[in-house]
Amino acid sequence: MVWVSMLAAVLWLWTESGRCDVQNGSHLVEYSAEGFSEKLQSGSTMFVYFGHRVSPTISLFLVQLDKSAEALQDYGIVVGKVNCSLGQPAKFCTGERLLKKVYLFRNAELLKSFDVDSVFDINAIVAHVLFGVLFDEVRYAQSVADLQALERAAWGRSDVVLAYVQMLGTQEHRSLMETVFVYGAKHQFVLTTGGPLLEQLGMDPGRTAGVWFLHCRLLPGPAGSGAPDPRCPRTPMRRPLSTLDLHGFLRLMEAPLVTEVREDPSSVHPHHTLLQTPQLFLFSRPSTEHPDRAVATTLAWRLRGLALLMLVHRESPAVKTPEEFNVAYRLPGQGSGVKYLTLTNLEEVVGLFNAQERAGGHEEEEEEEEEREHADDWSELDMLDDEVAESVFRSRGVSLDMDAVTLLNSDNFLPAVAEHSLTVALFYLKWDAVSMAVLSKFIEVADRLADPEVAGVQMGVVDCGEWTDLCAAQPMAADRPYPFQPIRAFPSVLLLRPQETAQRYRGMLGSEALHRFILMSLVPSPLLLSTQEEVRSFLQEVPGSDLSACKPDRVLGLFKTTADPRAAVFSAAATALRGEVLAGMLTDSLAESWAAGCSQSLSSPEVLLYKASDAWAPAPPDLLRPLPLPPPGLG
Repeated sequence: MVWVSMLAAVLWLWTESGRCDVQNGSHLVEYSAEGFSEKLQSGSTMFVYFGHRVSPTISLFLVQLDKSAEALQDYGIVVGKVNCSLGQPAKFCTGERLLKKVYLFRNAELLKSFDVDSVFDINAIVAHVLFGVLFDEVRYAQSVADLQALERAAWGRSDVVLAYVQMLGTQEHRSLMETVFVYGAKHQFVLTTGGPLLEQLGMDPGRTAGVWFLHCRLLPGPAGSGAPDPRCPRTPMRRPLSTLDLHGFLRLMEAPLVTEVREDPSSVHPHHTLLQTPQLFLFSRPSTEHPDRAVATTLAWRLRGLALLMLVHRESPAVKTPEEFNVAYRLPGQGSGVKYLTLTNLEEVVGLFNAQERAGGHEEEEEEEEEREHADDWSELDMLDDEVAESVFRSRGVSLDMDAVTLLNSDNFLPAVAEHSLTVALFYLKWDAVSMAVLSKFIEVADRLADPEVAGVQMGVVDCGEWTDLCAAQPMAADRPYPFQPIRAFPSVLLLRPQETAQRYRGMLGSEALHRFILMSLVPSPLLLSTQEEVRSFLQEVPGSDLSACKPDRVLGLFKTTADPRAAVFSAAATALRGEVLAGMLTDSLAESWAAGCSQSLSSPEVLLYKASDAWAPAPPDLLRPLPLPPPGLG
């Protein structure tokens, strides 16, 4: 069956972009009780789980613990586990069979313990561990009074970085703590998770995170008795809270308020860490140097965080800008040139950059809206993007209506699959935030498939935390021969048909992508075509009204006879790609006459691919592209 895989791979490359999986060696250290004690006495900072046995919940936690080991290694933190069943039990091995705590140690002392459920993925682990280690460098503020007290303490001493995260353990919380590790000695970091302080900051209630830089170091010492409390000037970070963007924002805050240059704007380039920040150029003459500098400083404060301001001294021979222009600017982007303007007042300059910011915001909103419409937010679960992991964390605890799905278990699974032509089964864990977010999407698809026109599809769910025997069952078990391998990644979606091996769904786990895949899976693959009219209909129309907007790619196989071994190879490849493309097959005289009618020089056997265009139109035969077939006898 080598050629089956090869042909399927060729078709896949036409329809999907490739993915690369990189597997790293484990950085998680397993200790005996004695080995742990020796390591602890060495003064290392350690994050350690103690356990007797492994349940599905603990197994998934250990996978995330292993992933976090490499990240925390960069901060000098050792991540390990102690097998309480080996040797002399350690102090933290209790009499319980299943332990659900993990511990943070520093200098042989216990800093903090965590419930396993609170450190549910790599983001939560890294965020909480760094938060525990750096607790002296991050203050917490819940009210306006809390923040005012922190500002007064920072006057004339240090600047303040105020960060809002919706909840602890998210990707944004991790990004903040990773930044504190680098900048904690330079700035005072303050964390808030909500409350009335957000109203005072003018925070958009729809946002999940935000950062403000408070310029407190520039102020004089604390005000005298009875004097009103001065507020530190604030600069908001306008990009999403990620480690990279936060580092760039702090570098921007450390840049000079106004940089004086004696070069032409076309020759001035910012430091590589500030390449994403626009540059604004004002021009100065010796006779007006002092007022020009004052104007530049005032404007720089108003544009703080939006642009780098440069004051260009025109008397320099290197400045070639024509006298008619008094303002120039350069936007971020490779190859972006300098644009020159003649403006009459500061408001026009400020309006120029505010307009740029609004335009950028609209683009981001349009991208977010498009993402919501297509709902392609979920990739394979073991490769979840950090931001996706954070967003699904916020979906935990939502009550879901399960009426549209069948609750599958060890007793009814095989009979339920046998009674329907197609069963789509979601294997999930109730405690897992990712599983629950995907479950909500799965129920949306089930509601849409409840239409009487879509017959024969059963949407079922399996709670693997409750039915562990079903999820871990071996496919060749004599008593119950389940048609799938043990479920090791959650959530997982399988497509099951009576008397067939399960097909794993590996696409996006958004509702639109899954709905499309299921509808296309209902079409036989390959579809046996017996007349010229059926072939034209296959290329120009979509079987089933619900697929009319899907614009699927089509593959057409032409074979002289059904006995050709390559016809069997094509059929196997089409079956493997069921749900991804529509496949049709012609044989005998119909295949010969169809090939002869094409404008290209074709002869059966042949495999032809039609790529659907954005503008849907009938598919003329001469647009079909030949694909390679294996030599006879190698199927």
